[in-house]
Amino acid sequence: MGVVNLARVDQRLIHGQVMLTLSKRAGVNSLFVVDDAVAQDKFMKNLYKSAGARTGQKTIVMTEEKCKYYWDEFKFKEYSCILITKTIRTIYDLVTYGIPMQELNIGGIAQQAPTDIMANKAVYLNLADAKLLKDLNENHGVSDIYFQSTPAAPKTELKSVLAKFEL
Repeated sequence: MGVVNLARVDQRLIHGQVMLTLSKRAGVNSLFVVDDAVAQDKFMKNLYKSAGARTGQKTIVMTEEKCKYYWDEFKFKEYSCILITKTIRTIYDLVTYGIPMQELNIGGIAQQAPTDIMANKAVYLNLADAKLLKDLNENHGVSDIYFQSTPAAPKTELKSVLAKFEL
């Protein structure tokens, strides 16, 4: 059975040195990019597969539904992956569907509205996403949720970000 070694939300998906450094984690042998638009665009899919290949890891680009199917049918085979999405909602949907993950890194989300709150230099969060993260942490076994744009950057823990929303 496979395992999600690390889940990451980053609107850039795979980018440069971040994925290279993260992919060197012990036991990781693949990158799963889960994004409907990218998976359905042949050019973008090949672009991300090529970027992922530079890490030395097998890179699989799939839709959210394909990811759920791949879990149901194969339990991710023997892959120990970093699962990457553009949105917190996608991670939330995968976890509540039944795909287990314990560590979630929020790496890059641009500000979408004036009411979004800055979690760190690279991450803005809205109230709806903050509530989803709180639920993942309290009710769905995602025990380690933190905000960190690059592996060298300091981590901001979920608890301190939720306090900004008074959650």
